[in-house]
Amino acid sequence: MKPRKIFLLPGDGIGVEIMAEARKFIAYMNDELKLGFICEEGLVGGAAYNAHGMPISDGDMRRALAADAILLGSVGGPEWDGVSYDLRPEAGLLRLRKDLQLFANLRPAICYPALASASSLKSDLVEGLDILIVRELTGGVYFGEPKEIIDLGEGQKRAIDTQIYETYEVVRIARVGFELARTRRGHVTSMEKRNVMKTGLLWNEVITAIHAARYQDVILSHMLADAGGMQLVRAPKQFDVIVTDNLFGDLLSDVAAMLTGSLGMLPSASLGSLDEISGKRRAMYEPVHGSAPDIVGKGIANPIAMIASLAMCLRYSFALNIEADRLEKAISAVLDDGLRTADIYVQGMQKVSTSEMGDAILEKFRLISA
Repeated sequence: MKPRKIFLLPGDGIGVEIMAEARKFIAYMNDELKLGFICEEGLVGGAAYNAHGMPISDGDMRRALAADAILLGSVGGPEWDGVSYDLRPEAGLLRLRKDLQLFANLRPAICYPALASASSLKSDLVEGLDILIVRELTGGVYFGEPKEIIDLGEGQKRAIDTQIYETYEVVRIARVGFELARTRRGHVTSMEKRNVMKTGLLWNEVITAIHAARYQDVILSHMLADAGGMQLVRAPKQFDVIVTDNLFGDLLSDVAAMLTGSLGMLPSASLGSLDEISGKRRAMYEPVHGSAPDIVGKGIANPIAMIASLAMCLRYSFALNIEADRLEKAISAVLDDGLRTADIYVQGMQKVSTSEMGDAILEKFRLISA
């Protein structure tokens, strides 16, 4: 069996605390399930800036490129508010995405039955919710050039961000969405703004063409992104897989996240292209929540998004689908037992710490795996 290399990047804030919980599962899977994970650890974000003067060092980028998968905690915090734009903690995350060519971001929005009442929507609208947002991650307005602020004189400035998409970028993200829909309920909704944006027109045209050529077994719907945001809070269970660009994916996935009750519950995967020779693809897994500097060191952070990100890692990077299913079932079982961290606590439940939640899920995972 070839070693399975995971590069751990705890990052900043609660990233360090939740990564400690993920390590428990990796250790168990090595010791008891003999899965052969080899872990190295590096720095990213503010932690890397403090150590190296940059948000990720060249050495850690080389280790990231050599790994089978990357597990990342969180980046950023008020400590680095005064850092120049190019050296801010988030720039480390953007470099990882760009250099690893992680073009497909998968953002599940799943409402566990035990948490339906914690959603900001009525329980009947979200109970059983299972949406997958597929966001294009390396193109669009976040990376387009020119990107600048120009001083026009006389107290006036002009800020420029450029939205650019080429056909191949839309084709590859569309394929990811259609392929994943085939493993789910077989429905893709493509969201863009073709009514006011040329990139939206191209997006719609390309996705329509690839659907007709290769994926007619999947239902395809088109929706303007602003209407999509409204529908996510009106009737979210109508959606299966949503495919959208970088900007709209960023916004819509955060809207979908709140349908589930807490950002602390949701994982994500960022995937690159499949290497036809090795059969592998570069990938990074991370919770969608931030570094939460207000609760650092209090032991109350919710580790579920980090643990669920590890489950996605097992599934997409190592094809360990059985183990991934068991880990996700362990999370659900602990929630059914009434254990809650502070962010999802309600009267009558049992409030637990970060480590207690991790231990409880690990024990369920042990029992399910036995």
